[in-house]
Amino acid sequence: MLAHQSVRLFHLPFSFMLPQRVAAERGYFRDAGLAVELVERDRRDVEIKYIPAEETLTGDYDVDLYPICKWESIRRTWEMDDGRIVANGTFANLPYTVVTRPDSAIETPADLAGVSVGVNLRTGQEYTARKALEEHVPPDEIDLVGCGMPTDRLRALREGRVDAVTLIDPHSTLADHLGFRRLLEYDNHMGIVGSAEIDRDLLEAFLRAYGRAVDDINADPDAFRGTYLELLEADAAVAPDLFDEVDIDAVREEIAVPEYEVPEPADRSELDDHLEWMQTRGLIGEDATIDDIVAPL
Repeated sequence: MLAHQSVRLFHLPFSFMLPQRVAAERGYFRDAGLAVELVERDRRDVEIKYIPAEETLTGDYDVDLYPICKWESIRRTWEMDDGRIVANGTFANLPYTVVTRPDSAIETPADLAGVSVGVNLRTGQEYTARKALEEHVPPDEIDLVGCGMPTDRLRALREGRVDAVTLIDPHSTLADHLGFRRLLEYDNHMGIVGSAEIDRDLLEAFLRAYGRAVDDINADPDAFRGTYLELLEADAAVAPDLFDEVDIDAVREEIAVPEYEVPEPADRSELDDHLEWMQTRGLIGEDATIDDIVAPL
C-alpha cells in the first residue's frame, strides 16, 4: 500500500462526479494510502466553465489528477500539455439531453440541422453534442453556440437566443419543470488526466477508493440525495430567477441519484479512434499523436 502519498485532486461539482466526493468524505482515499486534497472552485466565482480555459491544472493549479470530458482531455493534453490521460469511462448512467421550447417547431433530432444549439464551448458538451448530433444531421449543419453554464443555457433558451440547449441532470429535470421539451439523449463520456507524478500504483489505489464509493452509492442511492442535490442548491443561489418559476420541492423530489460506474485505465485504442475523429473535423492538430496524449502506465 502507498504510504499516504499526497494527491491534489480537482473536483468538478457535477452530478457524475459524486463518487469522488464520497470517497474523500468517507476516508476511502486515505484507506488506499492517498492523502487527497480536493481542489474546488466556488460556483459563485465561475462565469463560464469550472476548468480554466487559459491556465493549466497540472501546472498553474499544481493538480495531480483531474476529471474532464474524454474529448476535451484529448485536446487539453495535446494543446496545453496539461498532463496525460490515465483513465476514462462513462462514470454514470446519466445522459445528456437536448431540450427546446414547448412552442418550437423542432420535433425530432433531425430538425436540429442548421438550428442553434447552446452548449458550453471548450468543454465536454461541445464535442459530445457534436458527435451525438452527427447521427441525425450532416456535420456541416451543426450549429453549436457558446452559452456558458447550465443556468446560462436555460436563460438563453428561455429568451430565444438559441433554439435548443444541452443539459445533464439535475438541470435536465429543472428544464422539464420550466416547461421545456426533450428532443434527444446521449451518453456522457469522461476521462481522468494525471500529472507526470502519477504512476500505475497510485492510479490503481485511486480507482479502488473510487470503486468503494460507487458501491456505497449504488447500494443506497437515497442516502446520498442531499450531497447529490448540492449543485442544484448552488445554482439556485446564482440564478434565482429560474427557480422562482418552479416548485423547487417538486424538482428535488423527481431527481433520482443515478447508478455509477468505476472509470477504467485509459483505453488507448478507443482514445486513438476519438483522436482521429477530432482530427478529421479540424478540432485538433493533425500532428497530434496518441503517444503524447495517453500516459504510458
